[in-house]
Amino acid sequence: MARAGITGERLTQTAAELADEIGFDKVTVSAVARRLGVKDPSLYTHIENARELKVRVALLALEELADKAAAALAGRAGKDALVAFANAYRDYAKKHPGRYAASQFELDPETAANSAAPRHAEMTRAILRGYDLPEPDQTDAVRFLGSTFHGYVSLEMAGGFRHTPREADASWAWALDTLDFAVRNHSRKPT
Repeated sequence: MARAGITGERLTQTAAELADEIGFDKVTVSAVARRLGVKDPSLYTHIENARELKVRVALLALEELADKAAAALAGRAGKDALVAFANAYRDYAKKHPGRYAASQFELDPETAANSAAPRHAEMTRAILRGYDLPEPDQTDAVRFLGSTFHGYVSLEMAGGFRHTPREADASWAWALDTLDFAVRNHSRKPT
C-alpha cells in the first residue's frame, strides 16, 4: 500500500528537485526517501528500481525542456528561432542543472520513442525549414546544432569558461551567429 501523500508524481518531482540540488548522478532511492521522510521500501510501491527513478526524472526533464523550447519558438523563424531555441536550452540547463543532466540519460528505444525526445528533434527540424536544407543535410544539421548547444552548455556548467577574459554570454552569441552563418550558407552551396 502506498504511503499517504506520496504519489508517483510527487516522487518524481522530489527526485528532480534533488537532482538540481546535489546532481543527477547522486540521486538515489535512499536520498529521495530521506527527503520525503520515509523508509526506502515505501518508495518501491511507485517504482521498480533505481533505474526507473532516473528514467522518470529524465522523462520529466525532456518534457519540461520541450515545453520551454516550444514556447520560445512560437512565432519565430530563421535565426530568431535558432537563437530562441538555443537560449531556452541554455536557460533550462542553468536553472535546472540536475534535470538537464537527466535529459541526457540513456533511455531504451521504446521509452525514448514515447517520450518528449522526438519533439526536440521535430522542433530543430522546424527551425531548419527556414534554412531550406534537404536531407541528409537536415539530419546532419540537427546533430550539429544539438551537439553544439549541449557541448557549450556542458562546458559552461562545468566551469570551463571561468578563467577566460571574455564573458560566456558574448561567446555564446558568437557561437549562435556562427551556427546561423554555417547553416544558412551550407544551404546555398553549389550542387
